[in-house]
Amino acid sequence: MGEGSFLDIIFLAMVAGFIFFRLRGVLGRRTGNEPRPDQQPDQLSKRVDSDDTDAEDNVVSLSDRGRVKPASNDDGDEVEDSNIRQEEEAALWAEDSPVGAGLTKIKLADHHFEPSTFTEGARGAYEMIVDAFANGNRDALRPLLNDQVYENFVGAIDDREDKGHTLETTIVSLNAAEIVDAELKDKVAEVTIKFISEMVSVSRDEDGEMLPDQPSGTREVTDIWTFARDTRNRDPNWQLVETHGEN
Repeated sequence: MGEGSFLDIIFLAMVAGFIFFRLRGVLGRRTGNEPRPDQQPDQLSKRVDSDDTDAEDNVVSLSDRGRVKPASNDDGDEVEDSNIRQEEEAALWAEDSPVGAGLTKIKLADHHFEPSTFTEGARGAYEMIVDAFANGNRDALRPLLNDQVYENFVGAIDDREDKGHTLETTIVSLNAAEIVDAELKDKVAEVTIKFISEMVSVSRDEDGEMLPDQPSGTREVTDIWTFARDTRNRDPNWQLVETHGEN
């Protein structure tokens, strides 16, 4: 073998080694989402509403940490939206407001907390929870609800399924999501939001027939939900801890 061929082989080996370590740096980096060794394949492929949606995608972050602002195609609209958000937050933070006092305490305990970001995330969580409950999707509900609320929701789903009934729910519009209360109790932040939506809900029996004595068409629904998070926990996600309608 000539000297030139030997040097060519050495050079190619060096290139291959460089590519290997580059790929390892990109593909071999742990992200925190790797499956545990004891997980079975069916546990790793849980779906939520469709075959193209991972269950973990249904964890809605209500925190501002790690959130990337979407790009705007219109600088004027972006500035206007920013001004509106600032005015809304200024009203919430008013010192003489009980809500403002609660938000201030939460902000001191969690510097990443921003009311506008929280409300945006809560809107997404509301729609996701309503949809998952109607579809009986326990996997989607589990990370979004605390134990007590989860048990209540699953109990209602079990009762519905035992009767052979189904529930079809469509949120036509989510007209309002307003923070109406905020507290910090023993380092646990609680924020209550009043949702006003228009939705269509239809319950059907085992034959697919509509159940009697239920409202028809679109109706306005008011829900008051409380989300909570332990500010001492590094997990930024909030959970739904209480639900009730308007008195």
